[in-house]
Amino acid sequence: MLVFLACLGLLGFGYLSQYLMELEPCPLCILQRVAFMIMALGALLGMLHGARGWPRWLYAGIIWAGGLWGVATAGRHLWLQSLPADQVPECGPGLSFMLEYFSLGEALMSAFTGSGECAEVDWSFLGISMPGWTLIWYFVLMVVTLLAVGKKKSRIES
Repeated sequence: MLVFLACLGLLGFGYLSQYLMELEPCPLCILQRVAFMIMALGALLGMLHGARGWPRWLYAGIIWAGGLWGVATAGRHLWLQSLPADQVPECGPGLSFMLEYFSLGEALMSAFTGSGECAEVDWSFLGISMPGWTLIWYFVLMVVTLLAVGKKKSRIES
């Protein structure tokens, strides 16, 4: 439940920053949101199923798949933000445009490549940009999931 609620909170902050703080998400930001959605879905399915035994690992795998997607995306985003200004790629079309005119594979590859807008740091907290915080959260939620799945349920003896 903790992973599910954390993902919802992080997604909520993403939408709050988009609509109230007027920070337009770049394609890599959107892909990072998708990663949190995948993680939330895995956690929700695990909660609803009340999985015991090997199915717990299946739902943990979904959470980890989303987390690994997020780590790769946030890592790429942070790399773009660390580039000198003369090495930043040119700005490209938005993700919605790419999805409309390109195949899904081409759109995802282009979005993952990133563009100039992805190199801009519009928000930071404690000196860490938004993709830096998402990277931290992916690792935290993946570790919490692993600890929760690996933990043996204690039996109550009567």
